[in-house]
Amino acid sequence: MKMNDHRLDASLLGPGDLERLAEMVGRGNRPALVNAQGVRMELPQPIFEMLVHVVQQMQLGKAIVMLPEEETFTTQAAANHLGMSRQYFVTLLESGQIPFHRVGTHRRVYFKDLREYEQRRDAERRQGLSRLFHEVNAAGL
Repeated sequence: MKMNDHRLDASLLGPGDLERLAEMVGRGNRPALVNAQGVRMELPQPIFEMLVHVVQQMQLGKAIVMLPEEETFTTQAAANHLGMSRQYFVTLLESGQIPFHRVGTHRRVYFKDLREYEQRRDAERRQGLSRLFHEVNAAGL
């Protein structure tokens, strides 16, 4: 995966483009696309919401990386994404917690599978913290 192929940085825009975009998406009316023949199509709501998010993040000085769900990650890139060691990540793969496939002898993981694992992990963490809070609260501490 080459992250630069999917990276959008505010520095790639012309002067004032980001401000004009922010103004347009901030008005509440959805922008539209107009083709060469003048046919106008209002952006569908999900695409509009994504555009608003992208513009807001870029205004904060953040670069945006967009990946298709079928993008594959190496074990090192996936471990970096999840914030863990490569060896621990490989243990998760081998235990069946995250699906993977092989390219030759190398393991590869789809981005959608990483996101699913991340969501499961986060939900389990929230449940654990909630249980702990209720136990501490029930003990009167």
